Amino acid sequence: MTSMNRYHQWLCNSRMWARAVEKDLLPWALEDVQLGSDTLEIGPGYGATTRVLARRTGGRLSVLEVDGGAAERLRAEYGDRVDVVHGDGCAMPLPDGRFDAVLCFTMLHHVPSPRQQDQLFAEAFRVLRPGGVFAGCDGRAGRGFRLIHLWDTYVPVPPRTLPDRLRAAGFSTPDISLRNDNFRFRAVRP
Repeated sequence: MTSMNRYHQWLCNSRMWARAVEKDLLPWALEDVQLGSDTLEIGPGYGATTRVLARRTGGRLSVLEVDGGAAERLRAEYGDRVDVVHGDGCAMPLPDGRFDAVLCFTMLHHVPSPRQQDQLFAEAFRVLRPGGVFAGCDGRAGRGFRLIHLWDTYVPVPPRTLPDRLRAAGFSTPDISLRNDNFRFRAVRP
């Protein structure tokens, strides 16, 4: 994970983070979101979110990871239970209209530029079926969040800009909710 400092790597691979993801972050981020039979997670990193999704999804789960080493670790952990694809969220090596849900959790701020974030949104739109949902969450640019990300690739997404950016990618009905230092989003492909 070259886009993260050593402390951040340790934190994202810790049991403490895994518990927070399972007990708090994902239940809030996915409240009232229907995943459908074919779900894609973008940017699973060390896999804390994937562990929860693998139990939660009733159908097929695929993950797209840009870091080759992380993708190999995920393949070793999940075998054929999760389809692990090594690739870039800004140019997904996946077919149009395949997924019922596309998800990403606490990774958008590691996408190197707003332009590339917008490409990721367009790619999420492209690989969703009509009626499919794009959902997830990320951190807000507070002091603590910035400190964890010293020397990281760190391009926070201002939540107030997200509805227009998601509409520009083709999504309808974007919904953004704020909570403490986080925001969640949902948008639908018409």
